[in-house]
Amino acid sequence: MIDIKRIVEEAQAVKDCLVSRNSDPSVVDQVIALNNERKQLTQSVETKKASVNAISREIGELKKNKQDAQGKMDEVASIKKSMTDDEARLAVVQDEQTGLLLTIPNLLDASVPKGKDEEQNVEYRRWGTPRVFDFTPADHADVGEKLGMLDFEAGARVTGARFVFLKNNLARLERALINFMLDHHLANGFEEILPPFIAHERSLVGTGNLPKFKDQLFKLEGTDWYLIPTSEVTVTNIKRDMVMEEKELPCRYTAYSPCFRSEAGSHGRDVKGLIRMHQFNKVEMVCITTPAQSEAIHKAMIESACTILEKLELPYRAVQLCSGDTGFASQKSTDLEVWLPTQNKYREISSISNCGDFQARRANIRLRNAQGKMEFAHTLNGSGLAVGRTLLAILENGQRADGSVALPSAIWPYMGGLKELVPAK
Repeated sequence: MIDIKRIVEEAQAVKDCLVSRNSDPSVVDQVIALNNERKQLTQSVETKKASVNAISREIGELKKNKQDAQGKMDEVASIKKSMTDDEARLAVVQDEQTGLLLTIPNLLDASVPKGKDEEQNVEYRRWGTPRVFDFTPADHADVGEKLGMLDFEAGARVTGARFVFLKNNLARLERALINFMLDHHLANGFEEILPPFIAHERSLVGTGNLPKFKDQLFKLEGTDWYLIPTSEVTVTNIKRDMVMEEKELPCRYTAYSPCFRSEAGSHGRDVKGLIRMHQFNKVEMVCITTPAQSEAIHKAMIESACTILEKLELPYRAVQLCSGDTGFASQKSTDLEVWLPTQNKYREISSISNCGDFQARRANIRLRNAQGKMEFAHTLNGSGLAVGRTLLAILENGQRADGSVALPSAIWPYMGGLKELVPAK
């Protein structure tokens, strides 16, 4: 959430930012109008309260002196009725203002390049050389099915489209990748968290998933609970409504969780394979820092995710997202995209974002700095990595003409020494 004071004082800059994000800037004027009405109503209520108190004292004196106080009593009743009307309207205005504030995306960092969509993202790093095949490489879904280890038909039969069964050594590889990623982050100073996989709606409001992305979520019927779309939600909210001392920061967490997304609006996109599933596994990084630390922490998180891809021998590139492609809660983001030979392009495998104090304001995550002053913390998050997409990248990049798949050496110890996947007998 953006500070209302900043919206009022920097209205045009906020509008310009919303335009660069492909968002409607008219919400700024609506919020400011509601804020002006809120202040007027608040002042009116306070003035009427003071009048009631003053007249009540007069009534007391009149009664004490056995004088007629009915006129003053009628005046108090009239003021109270008017004050009640003001208070009722004030509650409505406050709710409307809060509701609008929750729909406004984060303000972008000055370093974010201007652009309409992903085509204007800026590549700034590339690692690895895409493999040149001496045969026509197969799509990862075909590779997995020929191995006898990916079963989309059973997933559809048991649950529905965009679900899958992983079998045999492919299931083992998924588990191995989770442990490999967690161990990597632990070695880099992160604390492991195993969070709840269900979150209350307050937590989703805190991270910016609600109300904006309600149609992307799975809600548990008859409750205020949702299946998490990412462990960012529950891990970030671990400090909700808390005050930390500056010396306690940064908090650096890593967490494995399944993620659940309805993928509303994605019909016809990536319908085959593991890229866009309703349920998938992810290892997440979440950091809570002081404002002064957040930029350095962001860079360190990017490096941590990059190193995983390099250890797994997967070619990738890093791109800074432009204004029109930066996520709702982010003030700046870097995406890591892994090479997929059958698509002949790089696809997102991690998005690492600095949210500034945007989520902290929504979730009331504060710190007391060295001068004893209270301020909002900064929060950051990033995939480290999306496990299913990592698995499919290994299938595509490591496939052989005979249908087997070579595994990267970094994962061998996690597979009990197994160095390849071969078709089930």
